[in-house]
Amino acid sequence: MEENIRAEFIVSGLVQGVGFRYFVYQNAVSLGLRGYTRNLWDGKVYTIVEGGKQAVEQLHKELKRGPVMAHVESIQVEYNQPASEFDGFEIR
Repeated sequence: MEENIRAEFIVSGLVQGVGFRYFVYQNAVSLGLRGYTRNLWDGKVYTIVEGGKQAVEQLHKELKRGPVMAHVESIQVEYNQPASEFDGFEIR
């Protein structure tokens, strides 16, 4: 069985007002990940997910691409042990 991991992403660039959080939501749900995504006060988008290692890595690839109107400049990522605190995935 594949190990579950937890990842926190902070995405910088033109990522607010371009449907980025909905894009993250769609991808996370289709990959079976749990967690949430939200805008930060400084114009970045924060996402925390837990799930299978391959699914989390696939989400990381999708975040680099972003939705059509977005321009992703950089992604900070931090991996941790899963805490199993999320039931599903939501936009906050």
